[in-house]
Amino acid sequence: MSILFVGSELFPYVKTGGLGDVMAALPRAIRALGADVRLLVPAFPSIRSGVDVLGEAAVLPELMGGGPARILRANAPELPLYLLDQPAFFDRPGGPYGHPGDLARRFAALAWAAAHLGRMGDADGWRPDVLHGHDWQTGLMPAYVAYGDGPRPATVMTIHNIAFQGRFPPSMLSELWLPRHALTPEGVEFHGDICFLKAGLKLADRLTTVSPTYAREIQQAGGHGLEGLLTHRNDSLRGIINGVDRDIWNPAKDPNLVSRYDLKHPARRMPNRPDFQRRMGLHEDPEAPIFAAVSRLDPLKGLDLVLDNVDHLVSKGAQLAVLGTGDPHAEGAFRQAAQRHPGRVGVFLRYDEAMAHHAFAAADVFLVPSRQEPCGLTQLYAQAYGALPLVRRTGGLADTVVGASPETLADGTATGFMFDTASGWALGEAINMALALFQDPSAWRQVQRRGMLTEFGWEGPARAYLDLYATIPAKGV
Repeated sequence: MSILFVGSELFPYVKTGGLGDVMAALPRAIRALGADVRLLVPAFPSIRSGVDVLGEAAVLPELMGGGPARILRANAPELPLYLLDQPAFFDRPGGPYGHPGDLARRFAALAWAAAHLGRMGDADGWRPDVLHGHDWQTGLMPAYVAYGDGPRPATVMTIHNIAFQGRFPPSMLSELWLPRHALTPEGVEFHGDICFLKAGLKLADRLTTVSPTYAREIQQAGGHGLEGLLTHRNDSLRGIINGVDRDIWNPAKDPNLVSRYDLKHPARRMPNRPDFQRRMGLHEDPEAPIFAAVSRLDPLKGLDLVLDNVDHLVSKGAQLAVLGTGDPHAEGAFRQAAQRHPGRVGVFLRYDEAMAHHAFAAADVFLVPSRQEPCGLTQLYAQAYGALPLVRRTGGLADTVVGASPETLADGTATGFMFDTASGWALGEAINMALALFQDPSAWRQVQRRGMLTEFGWEGPARAYLDLYATIPAKGV
């Protein structure tokens, strides 16, 4: 089976969140099972300069009003790539989602190029059986397949976060190379707009999202207006939990750490604590439990609930480390908290991959208090590194963490802590539970060990996707 993954990010070249990690790891895992998987991503400068370009797969004289474009063949480690090389759209600073004035045409170009490869193949005759798009940036891909001529590959859309939908005015229909009859509820129209994600969810053969619980939530109150469509397509929707790339997220061989460790050598974790405390401007206190968060500072991530508990944490002798960037108000509030509690609260208000690794290796408790979380990767990384995740019971967090309770502590299944209500008080109660368990080193080590033993690799999800592809009937021409 041949599959073309299509997306806007690819770790380590372009990453704003978990999508980049998934685009790098899942195709490798599927390739390891014998499928011919390739990727199509924009030729952002950071990608173009980091891979080996081999030649041209297709030449497009004009694409979405952005001038000439080429689809280049390239190689990243273990991943054959196609790069959409269109300088007017992709060869400029500002990150993948900067320059909002042409955001619609830019990602329509990516979706159209994917459909073109799916229908016509590349210059060497390779043509995918399945086009697999990720998030709204690829949502028009099933539309271009459905409304175009020629062979029709199977199409799959994966929702990584349904809150981001790609909505644009209906006046752009012709600019996006869509036929007039596409602007209907059966096509790309959503409340009068052109909606990229809705188009993909309506027209793709199969739909997936990144956890079973999130698949249920988005058919209910968490669907951001798309609940009805997803309920209608329930038979085609499947939740498949994300995995962890253990070549990258593995404390036994992580090059970022000052001391590598594993379950056989847990004491080797300890030197990472003072190193991280120094990096974060925290007192080198060996007794203080370290609570950490690595997150976008976005209301959906629930970091305001952490702000509600800063003084409480410090009063209990704990330290708090926050890494991330986002909402300016939240950034300012965390800066003020660090000034109010020097040496007890540290903030690092930008995303830095190496610092994230240091945080996982040093923290005792990892805070993931999201209001909505499709899958979440930080709680998976935390468990792999021996930090106990403290999460809200939602989406993939509910699917991947076993909250500590008398029952789960007794039977040895607990891997972290969990709370239900999205409130500062509820988070505070969960913090109290974590602090109480921290006073019992034997019980703490049991939960830590269980988390580190939990397997969240990519082979299981890769098999699930292959099974899903096999359910799509062949359509031919």
